[in-house]
Amino acid sequence: MTTFNDFDLPKSLQKALDDMGFVTPTPIQERAMPVILSGRDMMGIAQTGTGKTFAYLLPILKQWRFVQADTPRVVIIVPTRELVVQVTEEVEKLTAYMSVRALGIYGGVNINTQKTKVYEGVDILVATPGRLMDLALDNVVRFDALQKLVIDEFDEILNLGFRVQVTSILSMMKQKRQNILFSATMTDDVDEMLNDFFDFPEEVSLAASGTPLEKIQQLAYHVPNFLTKINLLKHLLQEDGYNRVLVFVNNKRVADLVMESLEEDFDGQFGVIHSNKSQNYRLNTMASFQEGELRGIVTTDVMARGLDITDVTHVINMEFSEAPEQYIHRIGRTGRADKTGTAISLISPKEQELQIEAEILMEKELELLPIPESVVIADRFLDFEKEKQKVKILLKRPKQEGGEAFHEKKDKNKKVNLGGPGKTKPRKTKPRNRGAEKTKAAKRKKKR
Repeated sequence: MTTFNDFDLPKSLQKALDDMGFVTPTPIQERAMPVILSGRDMMGIAQTGTGKTFAYLLPILKQWRFVQADTPRVVIIVPTRELVVQVTEEVEKLTAYMSVRALGIYGGVNINTQKTKVYEGVDILVATPGRLMDLALDNVVRFDALQKLVIDEFDEILNLGFRVQVTSILSMMKQKRQNILFSATMTDDVDEMLNDFFDFPEEVSLAASGTPLEKIQQLAYHVPNFLTKINLLKHLLQEDGYNRVLVFVNNKRVADLVMESLEEDFDGQFGVIHSNKSQNYRLNTMASFQEGELRGIVTTDVMARGLDITDVTHVINMEFSEAPEQYIHRIGRTGRADKTGTAISLISPKEQELQIEAEILMEKELELLPIPESVVIADRFLDFEKEKQKVKILLKRPKQEGGEAFHEKKDKNKKVNLGGPGKTKPRKTKPRNRGAEKTKAAKRKKKR
């Protein structure tokens, strides 16, 4: 069995790994090491939860040599603020016995504070695309000494709409650098970016795109409406074993709704994270969950990618993810580091087509369970469920006679004004005589 000792790492780096308790590398870490050490561009395809962060950090730090420079030698681009914080912390842990200055920058906080920190000097810069471009355009972040560029969760970066920022950043960098890219899926957009900016990258693929983690039990319930989903969720949480739970929804409005419902029966046991929450609130909520102060978190897909949250026992999809690949990322929050996990999806009739798409991608069917008899089946639909129905009805409304531009008058506008009591008849006026008006004007002028 391969251990980190076989990597022939510097003593300072090996000691940091020993302090963290890591002994055996993951497959992606084994396979990426020789490619990155060779200096070639690399494209890594690996599932979430497979140790991608160490897969690029270890070879980079193995080659590290002290150089007198204040501009970053390594830039790591990730899609979210939470990932910036997590990757920066990992760099700091691995470089505990090395002279390396690491800094994380992201949007949503004071940019001037971050400018000051950049001016103080940085060796490894971890950033979101938007904030990195802002600082680069202001000439605060410079790429003069850049040796390696890492783009992690590249498919998610493109999904979040950062294509323009990434291409702008790449165009500002010098050509002579090593590019290291990791993505959970290989899409056409990713392939196009590789052709435009990378120099014949070597692909390191751990598994086919969309392959599920085998140690995750995938269960599903077909549920008629959202209120019944709430009842079923509360029923599940009353059972034993649901100790560390992530509850996924598709938008922040539904996240707040689920959180309010859970507070009724599980007061103080859950937190909520979505894009409307401040950065400090989100980080504090994650820290409370990691430390066991919270039993679970209700969240949108902001937590579906890359975040290393330990020992999650259950992932519950209150709403099925709208993209089948995203379902893979959600359930990948559990069953990490060779541990088992359970993913449960509560699927409405309208979401069953999305379920089928995910099953086709994974080549695996979800295990369908009956709703327990003690769960109350609600009849009422919530407003956001009705809204979807209204849209469909409007789209199917038949055209009226007379073509698209024809509109029947309202009844009140069909009335004809026949004069009558209380109505003022229009005043008759003589036609204007422009010649007479000019004569009168001339006479007034003479009198003056």
